[in-house]
Amino acid sequence: MTFELTPQTIITAGAVITAAVLLIQRFAKGVRWFDQQEKQTTDIAALKAKHEADIKALKQALAEDMRGINEEQTLLTYGILACLKGLKEQGCNGPVSEAINKIEKYLNKKAHGD
Repeated sequence: MTFELTPQTIITAGAVITAAVLLIQRFAKGVRWFDQQEKQTTDIAALKAKHEADIKALKQALAEDMRGINEEQTLLTYGILACLKGLKEQGCNGPVSEAINKIEKYLNKKAHGD
């Protein structure tokens, strides 16, 4: 079997080699794209988990802050009530009695869960 090296043979061989290299490059590019997609998916999952943990921590901090604020407001309300009762003992009436009644009614409702 003899093989003649003609210009057409060289062109055909070049075309075959070029096509093979191009196919290998496209395959490698496809593999890289799939790898990037998988990495992106895992990165998104990690970010989501971190975000959920951050949200949970913020909710806990907010709940603790609200408990502190509620305790402080309760103490302030009792203090105002004590001041109003002191004013009533000194003879102040009218709006003082009305305020005392409203505060006591509110505290009674809060104590019974309404």
